[in-house]
This record gives sequence, C-alpha cells and structure tokens, in this order.
Amino acid sequence: MRGTEPMADPAPADDYDQALLRFVEQFALVLADSGLARMPARVFAYVLADDAERYTAAQLADGLRVSPAAISGAVRTLVQAGLLAREREPGSRADNYRIYDDDVWSHIIMQREPLLRRYSEVLSDGIGTLGDAPGSRRLAETLAYIDFMRAELPGIMKRWRERLAELREERSEVE
Repeated sequence: MRGTEPMADPAPADDYDQALLRFVEQFALVLADSGLARMPARVFAYVLADDAERYTAAQLADGLRVSPAAISGAVRTLVQAGLLAREREPGSRADNYRIYDDDVWSHIIMQREPLLRRYSEVLSDGIGTLGDAPGSRRLAETLAYIDFMRAELPGIMKRWRERLAELREERSEVE
C-alpha cells in the first residue's frame, strides 16, 4: 500500500484477471483436498478456466504470477497424470501445454476404472478370507457398490457423451 493515496480503479481486464486468479485459487484448493499437489492443482485450474487453448511454461508462470521453476514440476506431474498434454511446434524450442482430452472429466473418471477393478479384486479376496464375519458383510456391501459403479460407468459415459454433444450444439447455436 502507498500510504494514504487512493488506489486507481482497476481496468476491466484487471477485474477479469483478478476474478480468474480467485477462481483458480478456490478450485485449486478443492483439487488439492482431492489429492493433487497444490501447484499442479493451480496450473490445472488455470488451464481449465483461462481462454487460451495452449500455454508455454512462461505463459503459465506469468498468468499465475509464479516462478517458471514452480511451473516445470507442476506440468510434469500433470502430463504424467494424463491431465495435460505436452506438444511442440516444429522449429520451436518451447513446449506447449493443453488440456489432454477435449472431454477432460470423462477422461479423469475413466482413469479411475482400473483402481475400481483393483478394489473389487482385493475386496473379493478379503471376503473369501474372512468368511461370514460381520466385517465381511460390510466388505460384501462395499464390493457390491464398487461392482455396481463399474457396471454403470459405461452407460453413464455414453449418456454424458450424448449430453455433451447437446451442450456443444447449443453453444454453437448461440455463437
């Protein structure tokens, strides 16, 4: 703060940038609470919400107001997780990053299917080992839920793709 001087009103672009960064921080907290490290969460939230389709590490650092060093580890994590794709234009020295899949949330959910399968396998083994104990009954209900979700997932994804196509068609009509 500069003493008692009144601050100038920010330009509309500054308002948008501040709103974007507030959203990024809020959504990054949710992602971090879900297990994603904080800086990768911030980068992912920024790439998801900002207008550009592709970003260099320098653009991400500038947009998030962080050092380029903070970006390099974050994008590496996001690329390894399949959330960002890394590309390079012929003749360019800079990598570009973009959301990995045009339907990123379906991609994220479908990445969890092998984990659900593993849950089922371990739960089945546990039920077989524990027999008819009360804990085993809880395991059986958990297994039934996991198996139900796995069975429903293809139908959910099909319905989502249909809904997404409708949303995109509606958006193209407005534009």
